[in-house]
Amino acid sequence: METLIEVMTTPKTNHQALLKWVSKMQTMCKPDQVHWCDGSQEEADALFEMMVYKGSCIKLNEQLRPNSYLFCSDPKDVARVETRTFICSNSKDDAGPTNNWMPPREMRRKMKDLFAGSMRGRTMYVIPFCMGPLGSPISQIGVQVTDSPYVVVNMRIMARIGTPVLEQLGTNNFFIPCLHSVGCPLEPGQQDVKWPCNPANTYIVHFPEERTIVSFGSGYGGNALLGKKCLALRIASNMARDEGWLAEHMLILGVESPEGQKTYVTAAFPSACGKTNFAMLIPPPEMKGWKVTTVGDDIAWIKPDKEGILHAINPEAGFFGVAPGTSYKTNPNALESCRKDSIFTNVALTDDGDIWWEGLTDTPPPHLIDWLGNDWTPDCGRPAAHPNSRFTAPIKNCPCIDSEFENPKGVPIHAFIFGGRRMKDIPLVYQAFDWTHGVYLGATMASEQTAAAEGQVGTLRSDPMAMLPFCGYNMGDYFRHYIKIGKNVTETPSIFHVNWFRKDEEGRFLWPGYGQNMRVLRWIVERSRGNASAKETPLGWVPRYEDIDWRGLNYSKKQWDELMHLDRESLKMLTLQHEQLFLKLFDHLPKEMIFERELLICRL
Repeated sequence: METLIEVMTTPKTNHQALLKWVSKMQTMCKPDQVHWCDGSQEEADALFEMMVYKGSCIKLNEQLRPNSYLFCSDPKDVARVETRTFICSNSKDDAGPTNNWMPPREMRRKMKDLFAGSMRGRTMYVIPFCMGPLGSPISQIGVQVTDSPYVVVNMRIMARIGTPVLEQLGTNNFFIPCLHSVGCPLEPGQQDVKWPCNPANTYIVHFPEERTIVSFGSGYGGNALLGKKCLALRIASNMARDEGWLAEHMLILGVESPEGQKTYVTAAFPSACGKTNFAMLIPPPEMKGWKVTTVGDDIAWIKPDKEGILHAINPEAGFFGVAPGTSYKTNPNALESCRKDSIFTNVALTDDGDIWWEGLTDTPPPHLIDWLGNDWTPDCGRPAAHPNSRFTAPIKNCPCIDSEFENPKGVPIHAFIFGGRRMKDIPLVYQAFDWTHGVYLGATMASEQTAAAEGQVGTLRSDPMAMLPFCGYNMGDYFRHYIKIGKNVTETPSIFHVNWFRKDEEGRFLWPGYGQNMRVLRWIVERSRGNASAKETPLGWVPRYEDIDWRGLNYSKKQWDELMHLDRESLKMLTLQHEQLFLKLFDHLPKEMIFERELLICRL
């Protein structure tokens, strides 16, 4: 029943290159019809009505969760597929050893064969979208064609889409073409499934020189919402390298002191390491007058202004957050953000038509329908929600949204923070001695594997700047670009490393985390402003016990010393592990990384 939506076949644009490209895609994919998305509420309502009618989603209880819907995916389509993600640069060397590569001509042939007739029996949706505020010099426009209405309604939350974007694009401005199909054509009379996908033929492909993206076979998140990781990181990182800016897997937050001074900070954490919680952090009540506001929870585009000061925008307009573990205790602002107008994927359904996931409440409901559609009870021995289940929520719903969120100039950045999930050895916080040392901290960052990507959970994996799956070119050149940025700006932000997850010998967390991270954030902000003291260690500058604001928290100096303890022999062994990544990148590795490693070994 694709006809439940009034199809807008006439495009509201005279952009000839765009019209020609869409026509070419239509000829190749052979959809039954083409719909140009206008981004309106009426359009979204009609799409949801159609998907509810077809059984693709469930409308949640309007009183409990207004204008919100639950989707449950195919069990084979639940996460990013890094093994099927390709950077098809002209040279394999440009993609580097940390990316999958295939010759562009060969990949184009493969994609052409897969996409031939791939949208038969479906509607092709044309989604003009803008990453970043409309009119910002840092923003970029893309156009995605897709046969997935799920993608349309998610993109409407995650980006600025529709007619206003076409107006901004004009008749000849640059756009990034993004082609997507779930890869399940329908023959006449064939019944559709609730979550069409083609796991056996999934590909997420980037052509950096052409600035184009092609995705086939997956309907999930970053594989299908091509403005997210594909454009905002993999293609944008190439654009940033060529144009002298940074496209980073970073949150952006603002910290306001009791005196009213505002400081903006970016932070890079791998998936499921408390990134969204930190972006929406609520200071403990004892730290009166301190406020944290959210610019973004996932991606930052950072560009020097005319004065050479780095400014950042959040290119997204929504949150695509990991649901399990999110609660009113851990992140009340995130839950308020998805209180209405939201989409939930692979969480459980309550008997009264609301949603639930592990960690949402201390006591689970006595009965649920789990994400696989089966009856669930607390004693059944399986999770009710998938570990990588998600909520898609408009950022405008966030109670702590920063007043400068839509500022086309972005916000000035004073500090970069890197951090991962490390159970031992790495202390709570330390500061790099200078920019190049900070690049080394980011380059050697590692974290324990999570459910957001393929791989064995718990395995320690190197994840430089949390960009390993997202850097669209050679990681060695990426480090060189970072160092170059530091030389070409007037002021370099201070760089810090944090680790909220250190445990003691009994496996208990040494730091309470969540809102208490504000105490560390205050020290970071004041250090970046030159207003806080620290002591020097082999790793970098660290706060002493008396440098932290302890008001309202009973945390002893003995606990602090254990949390911040440096085991030199253990750290030497960790430093030797850095060699594994450096050897991979050797031909492109900047010499500064080798110097920083030798300096660290000497200090240890």
